[in-house]
Amino acid sequence: MKQIRSFLFIPGIRADWVEKADQTGADALILDLEDSVPDSAKDSARDIVSSRIGMLASTGQRVYVRINKSVFLYSMKDLEAVISPGIEGILLPKPDGPRDVDMAHLMISEMELKRGIPIGSVGLIPTLETAKSLQFAYEIATHPRVTGIACASARSGDVQRAVGFKWTREGLESLHFKSAAIIAARAAGKQPIAGLWQDVRDLEGFSHAVALHRQLGFTGELLIHPSHVAQANAAYSPDEEELRYYSRMIEAFEQAEAQGRAAVIYDGEHIDSAHVKTARLILQQADSFAELAVTARPHHTI
Repeated sequence: MKQIRSFLFIPGIRADWVEKADQTGADALILDLEDSVPDSAKDSARDIVSSRIGMLASTGQRVYVRINKSVFLYSMKDLEAVISPGIEGILLPKPDGPRDVDMAHLMISEMELKRGIPIGSVGLIPTLETAKSLQFAYEIATHPRVTGIACASARSGDVQRAVGFKWTREGLESLHFKSAAIIAARAAGKQPIAGLWQDVRDLEGFSHAVALHRQLGFTGELLIHPSHVAQANAAYSPDEEELRYYSRMIEAFEQAEAQGRAAVIYDGEHIDSAHVKTARLILQQADSFAELAVTARPHHTI
């Protein structure tokens, strides 16, 4: 899956927000049928979301939907409404372990079959919101339908309640399970995704949080407000200084290689092929993000 830097939640009940959600600049949208929709409005939200998935996808927008979970099952009503051409994936809330992912996989497969969509084409991003899901992060990540795992640590959210930590702005209390989730995702070859920063007015706090997440090894962020999109996209993209550093590293190594050497001192550091592989990967990512910027839609506030 092509890296997604910013996943922006849009309440499925807000038709006006969903209508212009492709103008936020987010790499992907998560049309939400779960926590942001009251029980009395679930049916209306399904109608709104299902009617707009194709429209949003037609603009090039990547579209996900967060579905509901009951005590025993994920919502078949939600899946019946949203599994359709144009949807890229389902954000799977509160799995307790790999069995829940298997269950969701079978339910989605049934809907893909009914809709004539290739089996397995709709991806899954489980969110590790329970203690069991954090314990079984690797087993969850290895499912073939899973494209990424999201490790959320919002203040007073599901994970704080499940784990029992005391939330701080610095986030030291969540470093252990965040790092474990990153390793699980990387070991399974899936994208590690962080989130959520809830104080939409505290842009400085968000900047600190997303910079820490990037430093740890996450490659994308769950977001609840359009004002966070630009910062997230920037945080998960190489900056100009990095691009210059890695471009010159490749040049220095290629010159050394042309002289029959397998290593070179570059900017005071020993550099060999391992470092150059990293440099080339980062430059490739930058090229893919540049393509997104060229095709990006105008930004508007929801």
